Amino acid sequence: MSERREFLDGGLVPLVCARCATRVLVKKTSVRHTSVQWTSPPAETCPEFAAAVAGGTLSALVDTCWTLRESIEQAVRDGKLEVPGD
Repeated sequence: MSERREFLDGGLVPLVCARCATRVLVKKTSVRHTSVQWTSPPAETCPEFAAAVAGGTLSALVDTCWTLRESIEQAVRDGKLEVPGD
């Protein structure tokens, strides 16, 4: 795998949102930095993104889904998602 591909895709872990069961790929590179790759269009599968888009916000401008964020934090607490250096 090239260094660029490894940087972009390496270490991604499948995760399912506790609220809506949307599946994403997640990587923690530090306590503060999280990378999320959506495996489906977020506005079609995530209620928080759908509500924002219905309200006129472009999907790309939605900062985060708070339920997904909590699901990621729970995965870290449960040891299912590693944080380097932690």
